[in-house]
Amino acid sequence: MIPVKSLFAPVDADLKQLTDNLKNLISARHPILGAAAEHLFGAGGKRIRPAIVLLVARATMTDQDITPRHRRLAEITEMIHTASLVHDDVVDEAELRRQVPTVNNIFGNRIAVLAGDFLFAQSSWYLANLDNLQVVKLLSEVIRDFAEGEILQGINRFDTSLSQSAYLEKSYYKTASLIANSAKSAAILSNESSELAEHLYNYGKNLGLAFQIVDDILDFTASTEVLGKPAGSDLISGNLTIPVLYAMEENPYLIKLIEREFNQEGDIEEALTIVREGNAIERSRSLALTHSKLAAESLTCVKESASAIALRELTEYVLSRLY
Repeated sequence: MIPVKSLFAPVDADLKQLTDNLKNLISARHPILGAAAEHLFGAGGKRIRPAIVLLVARATMTDQDITPRHRRLAEITEMIHTASLVHDDVVDEAELRRQVPTVNNIFGNRIAVLAGDFLFAQSSWYLANLDNLQVVKLLSEVIRDFAEGEILQGINRFDTSLSQSAYLEKSYYKTASLIANSAKSAAILSNESSELAEHLYNYGKNLGLAFQIVDDILDFTASTEVLGKPAGSDLISGNLTIPVLYAMEENPYLIKLIEREFNQEGDIEEALTIVREGNAIERSRSLALTHSKLAAESLTCVKESASAIALRELTEYVLSRLY
């Protein structure tokens, strides 16, 4: 697998500054929130979303340095992403993320919900201070999309009539919207044309969808140690992802297991075997590849630079996580 850190070489110094800034932005306000922020922003995340913002900024500002507004946009992006993870972990009752105890595990659900709310509010405040209405609208839409994605996931639990288009819509809300809209926002802050900004939106959208599809494949193919959570946990909780949708087409018996919510002994093991042993995983890989290629094609109008190359290599990194 391509090491993701090496892809970020053009923005390494920017990312270090970002991590320091994030801790300072949050920790000054309250000791408990400060402790939660220290825990969140020190948890060894890959920083993929702010890295994309910074790479887009550098790829579109080739003849000058990126601006403080680009840096703040990257920080806002990571804040929004982290807030969504905190709320996700509360909803999922998760105890670990990236092999580290979750905020709700350490501080309890009440503080975790408030910490997530605080991060959303703080990101909105910094967003307003960018003084760019178009960017404010794009990133506000992302926060709304996160909530809509969570609600859709909640109401569609164990729903075997879920379509592929509904799955992709939820995946857009939960994963791709932030990457797409923050990439577009970075181009807007660089005063790029609306056409190029739209191409970068499509890059982020398809990269985000490929990312989510790969995550959903890994839920069945990776070990618990690699995932940092039990393998197959999405299916067990009734979250039907693309490998499951394909597997239901191939083997309708899986529908029966899901509709009775795995309430008989051996149901879970049988369901996992059905998903893993048919063509569902391979078909899901093919779908991820389609979106990865679409993302790469969206970069053809971006001038060649180290940052543009890194953005293109990210489309290959997404797929390399499967091998």
